[in-house]
Amino acid sequence: MLDYAPQANCLDNKVILVTGAGDGIGKAAAISYATHGAEVILLGKTTEKLEKVYDEIVALGAKEPAIVPLDMQGATKQHYLGMAQTIEDMFGRLDGLLHNASQLGTIMPFEQWPQEKFEKVMQVNVNAQFMMTQALLPLLKKSACGSVIFTSSSVGRKGRAFWGGYAISKFATEGMMQVLADEFDNTAMRFNCINPGATATKMRAVAYPAEDPSSIAQPADIMPVYLYLMDDVSQSVSGQSLNAQQN
Repeated sequence: MLDYAPQANCLDNKVILVTGAGDGIGKAAAISYATHGAEVILLGKTTEKLEKVYDEIVALGAKEPAIVPLDMQGATKQHYLGMAQTIEDMFGRLDGLLHNASQLGTIMPFEQWPQEKFEKVMQVNVNAQFMMTQALLPLLKKSACGSVIFTSSSVGRKGRAFWGGYAISKFATEGMMQVLADEFDNTAMRFNCINPGATATKMRAVAYPAEDPSSIAQPADIMPVYLYLMDDVSQSVSGQSLNAQQN
């Protein structure tokens, strides 16, 4: 799927929610989905960033996206239920959900990780995704071919020193995806993970401050697998942890 060549209208009439859509991979995915025909719902904590992505999508001649300003750090179950109701009122269903938003925390020895920081990472990377997915499942069930994508990491497949809470949260993400994929086996819904790999994002810059961002993939470069898993051509693919890059 790394060399997957999507049809221009492969996501026509699909309704797709992207979290962390204000910049980085989330922004690139939202624009890519929109330009392939989807009606995109942009979710993020900074309204100004979402509005800029909105403007870019409209300027490209794609369908007008919706904006959902939401801070996943403080959002409760009721916030997600309210969001689900709003989406149902506007669109009637949800065809795709990209869980892109994540929090890094910090890179430090396990014994030094502050509990407060650990809990903040788990809140965004695990708890919020659990609550959001639960709230949106009734809408995803209404889709003829629903797809949920979780964002994983190489440190969520094999633990790495100093990555602490972030690595642990990504192991949990992989587990959540596998549970859902097994529960919804032989249905119209599928659940998968993507490991983006080394990509020039703000989070990557924090983790690797000495790295030249031009030396690694840009968010737009890794979109083939994101499009593939939202396209109906991948409807038989579920419970998989895919890589967005060769290495």
